[in-house]
Amino acid sequence: AFQENEIKLLTAEIERLKNFGSLGVSPSLEGLRDENAKLKYRLNFLQKSLQEERSKTVKSMVNINSCLQEIFGAAIQAAYPDLENPPLVVTPSQQPKFGDYQCNSAMGITQILLKTKEQKVSPREIAEKIAKNIPANECIERVEIAGPGFINVHLRKDFVSKQLSSLLVNGVQPPAIGKRKKVVVDFSSPNIAKEMHVGHLRSTIIGESMCRLFEFAGYDVLRLNHLGDWGTQFGMLIAHLQDKFPDYLTVSPPIGDLQAFYKESKRRFDTEEEFKKRAYQCVVLLQSKNPDFIKAWELICDVSRREFQKIYNCLDVTIIERGESFYHEMMKDIVKEFEDKGFVQVDDGRKIVFVPGFPVPLTIMKSDGGYTYDTSDLAALKHRLCEEKADILIYVVDSGQSVHFQTVFAAGQMIGWYDPKVIRVSHAAFGVVLGEDKKKFKTRSGDTVRLIDLLEEGLKRAMDKLKDKERDKVLTAEELKAAQTSVAFGCIKYADLSHNRLNDYVFSFDKMLDDRGNTAAYLLYAFTRIRAIARLANIDEQMLRKAAREEVLILDHEKEWKLGKCILRFPEILQKILEDLLLHTLCDYLYELATTFTEFYDNCYCVEKDRQSGQIVKVNMWRLLLCEATATIMAKGFDILGIKPVQRM
Repeated sequence: AFQENEIKLLTAEIERLKNFGSLGVSPSLEGLRDENAKLKYRLNFLQKSLQEERSKTVKSMVNINSCLQEIFGAAIQAAYPDLENPPLVVTPSQQPKFGDYQCNSAMGITQILLKTKEQKVSPREIAEKIAKNIPANECIERVEIAGPGFINVHLRKDFVSKQLSSLLVNGVQPPAIGKRKKVVVDFSSPNIAKEMHVGHLRSTIIGESMCRLFEFAGYDVLRLNHLGDWGTQFGMLIAHLQDKFPDYLTVSPPIGDLQAFYKESKRRFDTEEEFKKRAYQCVVLLQSKNPDFIKAWELICDVSRREFQKIYNCLDVTIIERGESFYHEMMKDIVKEFEDKGFVQVDDGRKIVFVPGFPVPLTIMKSDGGYTYDTSDLAALKHRLCEEKADILIYVVDSGQSVHFQTVFAAGQMIGWYDPKVIRVSHAAFGVVLGEDKKKFKTRSGDTVRLIDLLEEGLKRAMDKLKDKERDKVLTAEELKAAQTSVAFGCIKYADLSHNRLNDYVFSFDKMLDDRGNTAAYLLYAFTRIRAIARLANIDEQMLRKAAREEVLILDHEKEWKLGKCILRFPEILQKILEDLLLHTLCDYLYELATTFTEFYDNCYCVEKDRQSGQIVKVNMWRLLLCEATATIMAKGFDILGIKPVQRM
């Protein structure tokens, strides 16, 4: 109502200033223009913020950084109306003496004024002008100019307290995103007839977490598993199946170890000429959709699917299978489209496409008429853009494929499938998993580590760790089992996600199961400890909910204030990850939140007890609510990372 009223007054004032000009009254034309510009920017700011307020539900968490950016954006525009795209830099302050946030735009504006207008103005003078034009708002208590031109921002305590209360009453709700966009995430993508190995671990964990983040933020997410389920290797597999299980059409073949089955067929393909010829014939019959060969192909795929699903169940991964075979029928149209538009060259019988800026061409048809990975990836790209209507498309594939994907994406732009200014297509690349010797992670015999073996080893080590801590003496068998799976799979996921995905990382069970430092073991333990505080004070969920509606969160102690602000940084952390897809930022934040909570808990009594009897004499409910707010944010952070906390550990 206040904003609507101010909009009416501002509109009337702008009209009044227009009339000055039409009446020929000009007390100061320059001053009039300046005043008019300021009013217009204030009006635009209010209209935009009012529109956003209406689009948000009451439950949404406020992104304080975004709010401050809007406020300072309006202030800069009012102070410098002629400046196009001025730099807008707002960050949390690193030290309390510099306030809660800082606006560091003045230095950048100094450079722009010098280059474009040849005006030499000190950053401090610019900062003062920006500060004078800050519009009325509910979050800033005061600002101070420091050093060469930093604007230190102090938040209002009642604003922070109100946001924390809203979080406790409504739960963790993402800020409104406007139009609901569709996101397609391509991840995991193992090959049929080959077991998932440690190389598939990163894509599966990172992709699942990205999907959870976009889903939480309100996007429509399609999770795709681009299985390697088509190609020449199926010829040798089907030929070997026919020899080993000739009655496979009527009796389901008992293929126990598909990896051994694959190796056996590969050995025969490499050493038996007759078998090799038959394998090629099988490929032709499979691609011509012969029913008996399709049945053999489906049987082999089903054995693999069952094995993959065991991994996905362990890691709590949800994914829709859409392998290379799905796009097979589309590939001839892809080749024709590139030919019709004049992009195809023939090289030694192959059909190739050169993409400007990339030295290696895409091969879209082999000399024998077969298709390649390039063709299937182009078909998948087109289907996701044109049929699925994706607004955002993310490929979670290792860094070794970077040039390939850059070339495929550039080909998609070249042929007109999408405009990168409208549709975002990203390769979320990641480094390799290393052993503790800093070399590619292998078994002692030099083989690739099977993913199922790795997960089973994690379970064993987690149980050993819990028994070392004598948890088996205080937890029920059911609680111990829940703690074991939570720690084992949580630690494996967190060890991956807490590293910058662009870098290689060293896989070490000892480090990931350490309950000190930035590990899942430490965070899971911290979480169960926080959840236990209210329980041990005999405060149940209903009492906490009632208190959240009625109590005012007092933030007078410096550690209460620090924790309150840290809790409310959650939306800006998520916003950053939605932009750069770097999930280690969330891990760093959760660790910072846990350590900030420890500082608060060590300095601020939540529950006061009699030193002699140990009886509870006082419960500081607003502090218990801060505990609850911390745990609520941690729980949502765990959920995005795919980690399942337990109540007792």
